[in-house]
Amino acid sequence: MSGWFTLFTNGRYVLNGELVEDHLVISDETGLILKREGYIGGEAVDLDDNIIAPGFLELHTNGVKGFHFTQFDDAQSYAKKIDGVAQHYATQGVTGFWATIPTVKGEEFRTILPSLTPRDIPNSASLLGAHTEGPYLHPTRKGAHNSSLFQPCTVSPADLYGSSNLSSIKLATLAPELPDFSSLIKTLAFHGIKVSMGHSTASYEEGLAGLQAGATCLTHTLNGMTPFTSRAPGLTGLISLPAMHPYRQPWYTIIADGEHLHPATVSLLYRSNPKKSIIITDSIELASLPDGTYPGHAQIPFEQTKKGTRATIAGTDTLIGGCISLQEAVRNLMKWSGCGIAEAVSTVTENVAAFMGIDGKGGRGILKEGRRADLCVLNDAGEVLQTWVAGAKVWDREEAVTARENDGEARG
Repeated sequence: MSGWFTLFTNGRYVLNGELVEDHLVISDETGLILKREGYIGGEAVDLDDNIIAPGFLELHTNGVKGFHFTQFDDAQSYAKKIDGVAQHYATQGVTGFWATIPTVKGEEFRTILPSLTPRDIPNSASLLGAHTEGPYLHPTRKGAHNSSLFQPCTVSPADLYGSSNLSSIKLATLAPELPDFSSLIKTLAFHGIKVSMGHSTASYEEGLAGLQAGATCLTHTLNGMTPFTSRAPGLTGLISLPAMHPYRQPWYTIIADGEHLHPATVSLLYRSNPKKSIIITDSIELASLPDGTYPGHAQIPFEQTKKGTRATIAGTDTLIGGCISLQEAVRNLMKWSGCGIAEAVSTVTENVAAFMGIDGKGGRGILKEGRRADLCVLNDAGEVLQTWVAGAKVWDREEAVTARENDGEARG
């Protein structure tokens, strides 16, 4: 950039779930958002009436573009693959992600987690840490997990994950009905790890006890948990808690791919409490790959089949994760619930950042002064046109299309 700040004009930006008609100013030197008045000169970016939003945050992803986060050979090659994922995510408007490690053997957790320490990756999305989805889960709600590897809550997370690796873990999914759940959650909280409830047979009452113990979220709501019924609402019923409830309303994640939940169910869940809802992909390595049958990995030692947006263990109907991008999920939410683009964007930005506690000064996920200038530019349909990381543009759709066309001509 030619100036010491960049001014975005002729557009709108997302703040608090609404579209604000105003300009936005970011610092080229610090990579932070500045106050919006008192600046003359600098670089001007004409948004052409498009929308600037916080960079999307991938809270629950197991992999993408041929790489599953359990596929570890050595630290150096693993880091390169993480870098490749981060570069891909930048093309999707994602500027930060937590790598999900599902249920694997203890030695595999201890081998992989050191490589998931949070770090910025040049011109790419940031790795924000790990989400351990297991092995403290209930066997009857295992989904695609290997229940033979599940562990009781009495097994120390320091022993299981490695005491030096706990700082890499930022989120853990647990089943709250397991014995000694409360003691485990206190240990995790001591290390700054958020706890979400999932892969669980828990009743509504057991879910309340989980919230009382310190859990603050539900993992892929209605998937991997007891159904919501007229007299037994299960964990899902917790999203209806009043705002002033002593145990506090939980955040809750929703897979909006049309495979894990019916579109009407997605709409119902989102509309129950938009300010606490979080859209996730639960993506696996088959996301962005052509349809076909692929080999398994440390989590799923079976062949996997991808057909459109559906991925299953080959020869079964067992879903193994998502196959769409986060921007597609945002567009699905808009279409299925009728919400506006600013509301939909909040479920993958402001809500995620608030849940994970990264929205303060120097943080991200919200377009306020003093936060990181991690941004994406969208059109009204919710398509990503540009991605900016720490105040610098790292991807532009038009430039990418032109580059592909020039490359095709050169090859031709």
